[in-house]
Amino acid sequence: MPDSVPQRFSDPAALRQCVARWRAAGERIVLVPTMGALHRGHLALVAEARRAGDRAVVSIFVNPTQFGPSEDFSRYPRDLEADLALLGEAGADAAWTPAVETMYPPGFATRIEVAGLSEGLCGPFRPGHFAGVATVVTKLLNQVRPDTALFGEKDFQQLRVIQQAVSDLDMGVEIRGVPTLREPDGLALSSRNRYLSPEERAIAPKLHAVLSDIAFASRNGTGVAGRIAAGRAALEVAGFRVQYLTICDARTLVPVERVEGPARVLAAAYLGRTRLIDNLAV
Repeated sequence: MPDSVPQRFSDPAALRQCVARWRAAGERIVLVPTMGALHRGHLALVAEARRAGDRAVVSIFVNPTQFGPSEDFSRYPRDLEADLALLGEAGADAAWTPAVETMYPPGFATRIEVAGLSEGLCGPFRPGHFAGVATVVTKLLNQVRPDTALFGEKDFQQLRVIQQAVSDLDMGVEIRGVPTLREPDGLALSSRNRYLSPEERAIAPKLHAVLSDIAFASRNGTGVAGRIAAGRAALEVAGFRVQYLTICDARTLVPVERVEGPARVLAAAYLGRTRLIDNLAV
């Protein structure tokens, strides 16, 4: 397993020169966008990037435009040196670590919004979030110019928003989702899991358990409303404050009353001060 620190770039021109050399050599480039605070889920994406291409580039940028005024931008975990060491162990070829001023220089005035897909689920609870995501990912794709970019399926709405933006804007990049990596008890890996107290961490796997029960029970095409209501009640009894729990069409993210094609059961809920999201295919 490689253990050297990847090349680190904070200047877009230097990054593009490096990528241009790789591309001139006929190498395929895969991007893994992250906000740092790397964990095994991110490293699984890097491993998939190495399988999917010749060069793996990982971006580390805590994007201020996707955080709301009451969200956790200032306390979002940051440890760049530890992240770079992990990327070296995982075999990443380059780390793109731009400053906020590089991504959003004075006078920056452009925002990309994806209608429809961004309006349900997390959309009403995080106004402006998906516009921030779509804008920063578009910039990252333009800066790195990869053949493929990989995103974890835990943020399934984000994945669909990005796929739509890339398709609509003819960006010519393959956007691939990678299955969620979980703890042995089912909890989806997330940088925000470190905010959980020991007591909350013991309760947190209940979210995955409820989603699993709903997904299993909904695959026979019968109505889903009763199962959703029972799942919400079970989460609330466990101590969650549920924002949404629903089954949606996997392509449009429109809620469905019965499962008759590819679908996802999706949830967002607070446990204490920590917001958890998760989803499963139905």
